[in-house]
Amino acid sequence: MNTDTLGPFKSATVDWRVSEGLVDYPDAVAIMERRVAEIADHRAAELVWLLEHPPIYTAGTSADPSDLLDARFPVYQTGRGGQFTYHGPGQRVAYAMLHLRHRKADVRGFVHNLEAWLIRTLAHFGVIGERRAGRVGIWIERSDGGEDKIAAIGVRVRRWVTYHGIALNVAPDLSHFSGIVPCGVRGHGVTSLAALEVQATMADIDAALREEFATVFG
Repeated sequence: MNTDTLGPFKSATVDWRVSEGLVDYPDAVAIMERRVAEIADHRAAELVWLLEHPPIYTAGTSADPSDLLDARFPVYQTGRGGQFTYHGPGQRVAYAMLHLRHRKADVRGFVHNLEAWLIRTLAHFGVIGERRAGRVGIWIERSDGGEDKIAAIGVRVRRWVTYHGIALNVAPDLSHFSGIVPCGVRGHGVTSLAALEVQATMADIDAALREEFATVFG
C-alpha cells in the first residue's frame, strides 16, 4: 500500500488520511473493515480516507448482472449498497468511517448528509450539483436539458459504523464508464469537473472536502 499523508488532515475527533498513488481495492476494504471494528470497539477515532483506485468495477448489493456490459477491468463484489460503479485514476474516493451512534442513528440522514457534502464541495468550483428523486448520487444539468452524474454514493453500516462512501469525478477517463450501466441508471450520462472545464487538482478537492465536512458533519 502507498504512503499516507496525515499532517494537516487530522483533527481531535476525526482522522483524515490521504493516500498517494493508487490503492488496490481489496486492500482498501480490508483496511476499512479493520478500522470499523476498532471504531465500534472505541479503540480508534473516526476516519475519512481520501484515495484513488486503479480502474475497477464494483458491484453493490442491488447490482443487476445485465448492467455489466464489458468487464474490461477487474470486477469486485462488495457489501455496500447500490449497483455497479466505476473507480479509477482521476476520481477522488472518500471513505467515511463514522460512528452514527455518536452522531445520529439515522442511515437515511447520513446518506442525505453525504449528498450535501458533495453539493457543497462542488459549489467551491462553481458547479451546481443536485439530487434527483429515485436516483442515487449527484447530478449535473446539461445545457441541452439532459443530465449527467458527477458523483456516486454507496455505503455500508456495521455496528452503527459507516464505511465505503463517495466518489467524485475530478478528471477520470470517462470512456471507462461505458463498460457498465452506472448505478443501474439508463438514459443519462456521466461527467467530471475536467469535462465541465473546471481546473482543479486533487489537493484543491481535498481542501474543499475537508472544509465542507466540518460544515455538514461537525
